[in-house]
Amino acid sequence: MQPIPLSRPDISEADIEAVVSVLRTPQLSLGPRVPAFEEALCAYTGARHATAVSSGTAALHLAVHALGIGPGDEVITTPFSFVASANCVLFERATPVFVDIDPATLNIDPGAIEAAITPRTKAILPVHVFGVPADMDAIQAIANRHALLVIEDACEALGGRWRGRACGSIGMAGTFAFYPNKQMTTGEGGAVLTNDETLDALMKSLRNQGRESLGWLHHERLGFNYRLSDINCALGLSQLARIEEFLAARRRVAELYCQQLAEIDEIELPISRLANADVSWFVFVIRLRHATSGQRVAFMEYLRMHGVACANYFEPIHLQPYFRRMGYNPGDFPVSEGVSERTVALPFFNRLEPDDVTRVVNTVRQALDATAQSRDRSVGRPALQASIDK
Repeated sequence: MQPIPLSRPDISEADIEAVVSVLRTPQLSLGPRVPAFEEALCAYTGARHATAVSSGTAALHLAVHALGIGPGDEVITTPFSFVASANCVLFERATPVFVDIDPATLNIDPGAIEAAITPRTKAILPVHVFGVPADMDAIQAIANRHALLVIEDACEALGGRWRGRACGSIGMAGTFAFYPNKQMTTGEGGAVLTNDETLDALMKSLRNQGRESLGWLHHERLGFNYRLSDINCALGLSQLARIEEFLAARRRVAELYCQQLAEIDEIELPISRLANADVSWFVFVIRLRHATSGQRVAFMEYLRMHGVACANYFEPIHLQPYFRRMGYNPGDFPVSEGVSERTVALPFFNRLEPDDVTRVVNTVRQALDATAQSRDRSVGRPALQASIDK
C-alpha cells in the first residue's frame, strides 16, 4: 500500500492558474496581488491591517522588532511551541521567559503568568498551539493590569476564534504562517495583523528594507527583506477563497479520528471543543497515556515501518541544545516536558480519505499491541532470570 504522508497541501487547478496568471505578467513582486491578499486577510479576520511577509518566523520577528522590544526586555511565552516563538525574542537580544502550559489545551497557563512578570517584562506572547485558541480574556486582563503588549502567535490557528474574534486579531499584533502543512498555504509565507495604523505602516517599511515612498534607493530606517512575492500572494488569494471549505474538511478528518480512537484506553485524544472558542485543526496530535519515551520511539517506528508517517510535536524549546547552554534543564517545566514525551502527530490534511483514517487507526492499534508485548517481554526477563538463578 502507498505510504500515508504526515501532511499534504490542497492545491486546485484554480490555484495553479492563479500562480500562472502572475507568471504571465512582468511584475512578480511588489505588484497588485500583495495588497489584494492583505485586504482579503483583513476581510476574513476582521483586523484593520495586514502585512504579508516571507514566513511565519519573519512575521513574529517583524512584530517583536516593530514594537520596540530589545536588549534588557523580557517576553513571557510558552516552552511548548515551535522554536520561532522564542527565537523572535532572541533575535532582538531580549529574553524569552517561559511559563508552563495547561495540560488540557497545551497553551500557556494564564494562572502562572503573573508570577513570571518582572520590571523588565515588556510583552506576553501566547501561542495558539495546534490551532486551539489560548485564553485571550485572561491573557489580555493580565496584560492590561501590568501595561504589557500582547503578540499572538496564531501561526497554527488561521480560522480559530476566541469568543467570536479571529485568532491573531486580538492582541497588539498577531502572526500567521502559510507553510504547506498549514490550513492554507502560499508555499512559503506569513503575515502580521494589527489594528494600529502606525504600527502597520512601520512593519510595511521594515519588511521592505526600510523603504517608504521616496524611491527604491531611499531607506528611511534599517529594515529587512521580508517581502512576499505576488506569486505567493496569488496562491494565497486563491487558497483563502476556499478557507472555510478547508476548515470543514479538517474538522471532518478530526472527527473521524476521534470516533475511531475513542475506545482505545492507551490514547489520549486532543481537545476538540472549548466553551468560548472555535478550534482550527492544524495537526492531529494524540498522547500515549503510559508510554515511556523509549516506548514512544518504538511506537512511532512501527507506524513508519508500516507506511504511516508521524512526528513528535513538540520537543520543549527550553530543552533544545542551544537553550540548554543558556542554563535550562529537564524538570524546569514539568507539564510541557511530560506532554512532549508522549505526543505523536498522525497524518492529517484536508483530503485524507476515510479509508486512510481507518488504516492509520488500525496501525495505531497494532503498534500499541506490539509496544505492549515488547514491554511485557522486557519486564518479564529479569523475573525469569531470577527464577533460573534460584
